[in-house]
Amino acid sequence: MTVRVERTFEVSAPPERVWSFIADHEKRAGAISVVEDFDAEDDRHATWHVSLPIPVINRTVPVETEDTDREEPRYARFVGRSRAMRVIGEHELEPLDDGERTRLVNRFVVDGRLPGVERFFKRNLDDELENLQHAIGRDLGVETTSQ
Repeated sequence: MTVRVERTFEVSAPPERVWSFIADHEKRAGAISVVEDFDAEDDRHATWHVSLPIPVINRTVPVETEDTDREEPRYARFVGRSRAMRVIGEHELEPLDDGERTRLVNRFVVDGRLPGVERFFKRNLDDELENLQHAIGRDLGVETTSQ
């Protein structure tokens, strides 16, 4: 089973400011509750150390992430690979109100490779995207609204 989630929200900031959050490994990883730590290799590669509360995994799982597509400040796509899962994430930024606000469309697909991974993300992925929304708002000091 593959888990797919899409969440759209608006941010009271121009796309360039929202992009500064999305393009930052530390900020993006820090918004996800199951990421314990991360190591950035460069601006496109990082390892996220993920702790999933499922019985078959009793330690953190390194997820090698790579930003595969970047069109600053409009679009970013990343792929994360590990023994437990494969994750594809997309962030699409659209300017609103003459560039004063941004619509951010987030799409995530998780393919679990171990029992319980997909079930965990089916229950929690939407909440993780809500965490991302709130983290962007806090970081930029602006309002965000769900659509």
